[in-house]
Amino acid sequence: MYLVKSPLLLKWYYSDLIWNKSRSKKIVYLTFDDGPIPNVTEFVLNTLKTYNAKATFFCIGDNILKHPTVFESVKNEGHAIGNHTFNHLKGWNTDDETYINNTLKCQELTQTNLFRPPFGRIKKSQIRSLKSKVQSLKSQDSGLRTQDSKLDIIMWDVLSGDFDLNLTPEKCYQNVIKNTQNGSIIVFHDSLKAFDRLAYALPKVLKYLTEKGYQFGTL
Repeated sequence: MYLVKSPLLLKWYYSDLIWNKSRSKKIVYLTFDDGPIPNVTEFVLNTLKTYNAKATFFCIGDNILKHPTVFESVKNEGHAIGNHTFNHLKGWNTDDETYINNTLKCQELTQTNLFRPPFGRIKKSQIRSLKSKVQSLKSQDSGLRTQDSKLDIIMWDVLSGDFDLNLTPEKCYQNVIKNTQNGSIIVFHDSLKAFDRLAYALPKVLKYLTEKGYQFGTL
């Protein structure tokens, strides 16, 4: 089970995580999880380019190592990069030490201030440890000020549902356009599993939101 709109109770419980951006500006934030992979990520890049849109890609470390050329394409085209763990671990089912070490392994490849927990499942103890360790590492490595090395944990307020094999492509599209508002963080997946729904919905979402006057920002 999943909810297209993030519930208020969950936002309250994890109030230190980022669920959306400013509601005062007509900007939305497209995000893509689980890549980079050939063909699918490349489709996303080409589609974004058609609409002169930027996005944020939360990458799995193992996929970065397998497909470094695709990863470089994402960076070279001006999109933001986020950490999505090395092996797509679910925090609720993983002990803290394993989870943190796996995430830091991906951090070596992404070198980012952005992290999204796979499945949106992360323990508060993991949040505290991860923020502390990443901030410490970034400060030591580059001499950044504390505020510059702060890790932002990014959630969402609109879930397309493109990963759901039982969802029609049209319903995936409707999930996004019916729930998006100023500052929305929208989740798609550049994965083989999601591709049938993604390939249909993403171009239509970009067209619809562009016509509604939205801009597309990076996190």
